Amino acid sequence: MVIIDTKYNVGYLTHPNGAYVEFPVATGQRRVVRYIGRVYAAATPNRSWIALSREIKGDRITFGKHGIFFRLFKNDGTEETSYGIHAHAYGDRMLDQQDRYKSMGCIIVSDQVLSVIETTFDLNGNKLPVITVSGLMSDIVTFANLIHTITPENQKDL
Repeated sequence: MVIIDTKYNVGYLTHPNGAYVEFPVATGQRRVVRYIGRVYAAATPNRSWIALSREIKGDRITFGKHGIFFRLFKNDGTEETSYGIHAHAYGDRMLDQQDRYKSMGCIIVSDQVLSVIETTFDLNGNKLPVITVSGLMSDIVTFANLIHTITPENQKDL
Protein backbone atom coordinates (compact mmCIF):
# COMPACT_ATOMS: atom_id res chain seq x y z
CA MET A 1 0.00 0.00 0.00
CA VAL A 2 1.10 3.57 -0.67
CA ILE A 3 0.11 6.27 1.81
CA ILE A 4 0.64 9.90 0.85
CA ASP A 5 0.54 12.64 3.47
CA THR A 6 -0.58 15.68 1.45
CA LYS A 7 -0.03 18.04 4.38
CA TYR A 8 3.70 17.31 4.70
CA ASN A 9 4.29 15.87 1.19
CA VAL A 10 5.71 12.60 2.43
CA GLY A 11 4.94 9.17 1.04
CA TYR A 12 5.13 5.74 2.64
CA LEU A 13 5.29 2.43 0.83
CA THR A 14 4.09 -0.03 3.45
CA HIS A 15 3.94 -3.78 3.84
CA PRO A 16 1.61 -5.67 6.20
CA ASN A 17 4.65 -7.26 7.90
CA GLY A 18 5.49 -3.82 9.34
CA ALA A 19 8.18 -2.83 6.85
CA TYR A 20 7.92 0.56 5.18
CA VAL A 21 9.95 3.10 3.30
CA GLU A 22 9.46 6.88 3.56
CA PHE A 23 10.08 9.24 0.62
CA PRO A 24 9.38 12.85 -0.40
CA VAL A 25 6.56 13.57 -2.83
CA ALA A 26 5.20 16.62 -4.62
CA THR A 27 1.42 17.00 -4.59
CA GLY A 28 -1.08 19.43 -6.08
CA GLN A 29 -0.71 23.17 -5.93
CA ARG A 30 -2.95 24.96 -3.44
CA ARG A 31 -4.64 27.14 -6.06
CA VAL A 32 -6.91 27.11 -9.08
CA VAL A 33 -5.02 26.29 -12.28
CA ARG A 34 -5.66 26.28 -16.01
CA TYR A 35 -4.21 23.06 -17.43
CA ILE A 36 -4.94 20.94 -20.50
CA GLY A 37 -8.01 22.99 -21.33
CA ARG A 38 -9.52 22.76 -17.84
CA VAL A 39 -9.84 25.10 -14.87
CA TYR A 40 -9.82 23.40 -11.46
CA ALA A 41 -8.47 23.43 -7.91
CA ALA A 42 -5.16 21.59 -8.25
CA ALA A 43 -4.74 20.35 -4.65
CA THR A 44 -4.47 16.55 -4.55
CA PRO A 45 -7.74 15.16 -3.11
CA ASN A 46 -7.54 13.11 0.09
CA ARG A 47 -9.24 9.76 -0.37
CA SER A 48 -8.82 6.05 -0.96
CA TRP A 49 -7.66 5.10 -4.45
CA ILE A 50 -6.37 2.10 -6.32
CA ALA A 51 -3.79 2.19 -9.09
CA LEU A 52 -5.05 -0.20 -11.75
CA SER A 53 -3.18 0.78 -14.90
CA ARG A 54 0.34 1.61 -15.95
CA GLU A 55 0.42 3.90 -18.97
CA ILE A 56 3.30 5.25 -21.01
CA LYS A 57 2.90 8.95 -21.79
CA GLY A 58 4.75 10.74 -24.58
CA ASP A 59 5.28 13.97 -22.64
CA ARG A 60 8.67 13.32 -21.04
CA ILE A 61 8.71 16.66 -19.20
CA THR A 62 5.47 16.08 -17.28
CA PHE A 63 5.88 12.31 -16.91
CA GLY A 64 9.65 11.92 -16.59
CA LYS A 65 12.22 10.23 -18.79
CA HIS A 66 10.31 6.93 -19.08
CA GLY A 67 6.79 8.41 -19.29
CA ILE A 68 5.40 5.93 -16.72
CA PHE A 69 2.05 6.97 -15.23
CA PHE A 70 0.09 4.90 -12.70
CA ARG A 71 -3.55 5.96 -13.06
CA LEU A 72 -5.57 6.23 -9.87
CA PHE A 73 -9.15 4.99 -9.74
CA LYS A 74 -11.72 5.78 -7.07
CA ASN A 75 -14.89 4.07 -5.83
CA ASP A 76 -13.20 0.68 -5.43
CA GLY A 77 -11.69 0.88 -8.91
CA THR A 78 -14.89 1.53 -10.82
CA GLU A 79 -14.21 5.19 -11.66
CA GLU A 80 -11.14 6.28 -13.62
CA THR A 81 -9.67 9.66 -12.66
CA SER A 82 -7.15 12.06 -14.16
CA TYR A 83 -4.94 11.60 -11.08
CA GLY A 84 -1.91 9.39 -10.93
CA ILE A 85 1.60 8.76 -9.69
CA HIS A 86 4.53 9.63 -11.93
CA ALA A 87 8.00 11.13 -12.14
CA HIS A 88 8.76 14.54 -13.70
CA ALA A 89 11.72 15.83 -15.71
CA TYR A 90 12.35 18.40 -12.95
CA GLY A 91 11.24 16.08 -10.15
CA ASP A 92 14.56 16.07 -8.29
CA ARG A 93 14.47 19.87 -8.10
CA MET A 94 10.83 19.81 -6.91
CA LEU A 95 11.50 17.14 -4.29
CA ASP A 96 14.53 19.00 -2.89
CA GLN A 97 12.43 22.06 -2.02
CA GLN A 98 10.68 22.69 1.29
CA ASP A 99 7.42 23.70 -0.44
CA ARG A 100 6.50 20.70 -2.57
CA TYR A 101 2.99 21.70 -3.70
CA LYS A 102 4.11 21.68 -7.32
CA SER A 103 1.93 19.33 -9.38
CA MET A 104 -1.33 19.86 -11.20
CA GLY A 105 -2.93 17.35 -8.79
CA CYS A 106 -0.95 14.17 -9.34
CA ILE A 107 1.61 12.65 -6.99
CA ILE A 108 5.15 13.22 -8.23
CA VAL A 109 7.92 10.90 -7.04
CA SER A 110 11.57 10.40 -7.93
CA ASP A 111 12.58 7.98 -10.68
CA GLN A 112 13.98 5.64 -8.02
CA VAL A 113 10.74 5.60 -6.01
CA LEU A 114 8.70 5.15 -9.20
CA SER A 115 10.81 2.09 -10.00
CA VAL A 116 10.02 0.58 -6.57
CA ILE A 117 6.32 1.41 -7.02
CA GLU A 118 6.41 -0.26 -10.45
CA THR A 119 7.93 -3.43 -9.00
CA THR A 120 5.37 -3.43 -6.17
CA PHE A 121 2.53 -2.90 -8.66
CA ASP A 122 3.74 -5.88 -10.72
CA LEU A 123 4.19 -8.15 -7.68
CA ASN A 124 0.73 -7.17 -6.43
CA GLY A 125 -1.07 -8.37 -9.57
CA ASN A 126 -1.10 -5.01 -11.42
CA LYS A 127 -2.89 -3.12 -8.69
CA LEU A 128 -1.80 -1.00 -5.77
CA PRO A 129 -3.94 0.57 -3.03
CA VAL A 130 -3.15 4.25 -2.47
CA ILE A 131 -4.46 6.47 0.31
CA THR A 132 -4.00 10.24 0.41
CA VAL A 133 -4.46 11.92 3.80
CA SER A 134 -3.87 15.40 5.21
CA GLY A 135 -1.52 14.78 8.12
CA LEU A 136 -0.86 11.64 10.11
CA MET A 137 -1.56 11.55 13.84
CA SER A 138 1.39 9.41 14.96
CA ASP A 139 5.10 10.11 15.22
CA ILE A 140 5.91 6.41 14.97
CA VAL A 141 5.45 5.16 11.43
CA THR A 142 4.57 1.49 11.02
CA PHE A 143 2.05 -0.18 8.76
CA ALA A 144 -0.32 -0.75 11.69
CA ASN A 145 0.01 2.83 12.97
CA LEU A 146 -0.41 4.30 9.50
CA ILE A 147 -3.60 2.35 8.91
CA HIS A 148 -5.00 3.40 12.30
CA THR A 149 -4.21 7.10 11.78
CA ILE A 150 -6.31 7.32 8.64
CA THR A 151 -9.61 8.81 9.66
CA PRO A 152 -12.58 10.13 7.69
CA GLU A 153 -11.55 13.66 8.74
CA ASN A 154 -8.08 13.53 7.20
CA GLN A 155 -9.40 11.94 3.98
CA LYS A 156 -11.95 14.65 3.17
CA ASP A 157 -11.52 16.25 -0.24
CA LEU A 158 -9.91 19.67 0.02
